[in-house]
Amino acid sequence: MTPTLIFDIETIPDTDGLKTLYDLPVETSATDVANIAFHQRRIKNGTEFLPLHQHKVVAISCSLREGSSFKVWTLGDAGSSESEIIQRFFDGIEKYTPNVVSWNGGGFDLPVLHYRGLIHGVQAPRYWDMGEDDREFKWNNYISRYHARHLDLMDLMAMYNARANAPLDDIAKLCGFPGKLGMDGSKVWDAYQAGKIEEIRDYCETDVANTYLVFLRFQLMRGALNAESYASEIALVRETLGGYNGRHWAEFLAAWA
Repeated sequence: MTPTLIFDIETIPDTDGLKTLYDLPVETSATDVANIAFHQRRIKNGTEFLPLHQHKVVAISCSLREGSSFKVWTLGDAGSSESEIIQRFFDGIEKYTPNVVSWNGGGFDLPVLHYRGLIHGVQAPRYWDMGEDDREFKWNNYISRYHARHLDLMDLMAMYNARANAPLDDIAKLCGFPGKLGMDGSKVWDAYQAGKIEEIRDYCETDVANTYLVFLRFQLMRGALNAESYASEIALVRETLGGYNGRHWAEFLAAWA
């Protein structure tokens, strides 16, 4: 069985990069830099959501379904640099050549990782292979929107129509899964400024768990799982998460009807 890797990232404004782009004095605080960038973005686009290359990755969480095992974890630790966690992500693809699943990964997560990996000099030859090294990758690679090595489940469910996109939180809850618990992407910058990096990492992990559960429901719908194998996969997730320490997992399981 080909391993399945589900992933999610959390980001904050790249305040060091924004200083360069806006030619701001070196002593300008990170908070002031971000507020300037948000203000400029509001004027130009009516939203504070920054362009993808101006995001800095502070957490990448993954779940890996391989053989008889399932696990969820966050790359590196709270002190790991952005370049380190991005390199670890692509090293995992190099090692396992998994099928990668995301929710809006094609629209957000992967483009951010592309830009930030480029900035940091990250190496990811397996990920970027489009048939040059492995002929199979010409017909099924991580880059093409319509290939299976990366499944952006939100994009597929919306039939590649952005007007039909749905938030993960809504879909997870409508399927009977916990959804987001106490945090969402809009709160990550405030949490980071408050020094709550561990809380951000925990939140990212629960997003990955929600994504995997929705993916299992999709696998049931498309016939890749039958009722019995779906129930077995769900039981494996419950058992795995129940064996983890952490308040976020206790809350997640308590919210899972």
